[in-house]
Amino acid sequence: MLAGLSPVAAGAPQAAAATGHKGDPTQYWNKVLLQTFRNARGWDASPGKLSRAGAMVYAAIYNAESAYQYTYGTLKYQPYLNRPLKYAHKPSRPRPDEEERLIDRTAYRMISQLFPGDRAYIDAKFKDRTGRSPHSYDPLDHLVVDPVVRQINKARAGDGSNNPDVYRGDTTTPGAWRPTGEQDCKQPSDAVTPNWGKVRPFVLRSGSQFRPPTLRGFTSYAELVASPQYASQRDEVRRVGAVDSTERTHEQTVIAWFWDHDLDGTYKPPGQMLQLTGIVAMKFKLDKYNTTRLFAASALALADAGIAAWDTKYDSPIKLWRPVSAIQATGGANATWEPLNADRSGAPFTPCFPAWTSGHANFTAAWAGAMKHFFGRDNVSFVAHSEDPHTIVANRTMHSFSQVAYEGEFSRLWLGMHYRWDAEDGNAIGTHVADYVSANALLPTRPCGPHQH
Repeated sequence: MLAGLSPVAAGAPQAAAATGHKGDPTQYWNKVLLQTFRNARGWDASPGKLSRAGAMVYAAIYNAESAYQYTYGTLKYQPYLNRPLKYAHKPSRPRPDEEERLIDRTAYRMISQLFPGDRAYIDAKFKDRTGRSPHSYDPLDHLVVDPVVRQINKARAGDGSNNPDVYRGDTTTPGAWRPTGEQDCKQPSDAVTPNWGKVRPFVLRSGSQFRPPTLRGFTSYAELVASPQYASQRDEVRRVGAVDSTERTHEQTVIAWFWDHDLDGTYKPPGQMLQLTGIVAMKFKLDKYNTTRLFAASALALADAGIAAWDTKYDSPIKLWRPVSAIQATGGANATWEPLNADRSGAPFTPCFPAWTSGHANFTAAWAGAMKHFFGRDNVSFVAHSEDPHTIVANRTMHSFSQVAYEGEFSRLWLGMHYRWDAEDGNAIGTHVADYVSANALLPTRPCGPHQH
């Protein structure tokens, strides 16, 4: 129960009418959040950092919306962390703009807190939407927004996300990950967020909860690189992932670039998934309540998938080197082999962290699983969007949620970034994450028909 103001004050209108309220508020703030993703650089732009931010933002928005629903007797789903908040005094009925004010002010607070360098932009977007300064008085701040923000911040305090330790693992043994030579990947300490697998998850029990005990049974680098399975995996990437591949089909090239988003200035893989969440929410014409729930469900799954992916990358016995390292090490004509993936100038580009498992496969599978659980179906058609600078097409029609998972999974093989087992195992982990998150968070408050929305 929240300490707060009188019923009159709780529903007090803002001093000036909101002039910019158009469209769903969560959808509006998703666009703002994705721009902060584009602006991020360095470790702040890493998939784990961005997916964590998304989960914090949408868990807070959903909990603020849950407080609104709880206050007026319409709560259907448990808030995140299962701690329902309620106004101290129940007004007789909500004001017409009350629900939007809650979402607007909660979203503003969380995004501006997480991306302080973008504060001027975020302030301007708040004023564009509401016609007011974000620093203007609103009684809802004391009644709901402040407690919700404190709740999420307390839950994430000390979660390990700010661990500055750099990578000090083996980078000389054949098979072990080593820097791939790009400008930002020349020494072991350049490895991106090597401790992210130890971050406290949002819903999972631990980042290692679904980690395979070994990479396909191999327990040493020597055993791995001497195996026929490894040779087959490496050869497949060499053939279909090369910049000049004659075996990769045009459709595979289209898919590879469509899901890429490795480069700064894009909304990165977590942002592409959150944009898809908004596209699907609009297709189903979800109300404000269920839009917040869908964003929270997908964002929580993405955040925990990122932690699980990084756990396998850095905390498994084998930190697998990238295909470019493996292929060039064979020498001969392969010594100058280059992947399809490239930076904005066209130079070869490989993300600076181990190969197994694929983060893209984890993210797309977790997103697809969250969608399937929410809607109770897979065969949903919608138009997905890409803003990767190399994409051949900006929009493609998806015919199921599983299609997103499949394309995200194998796009990395066709870009020359990952082996097939990186993709397959990443997909499996992401699917397990989605299943667990969906079974343990944002559940109905009482028995009801499945997929109530």
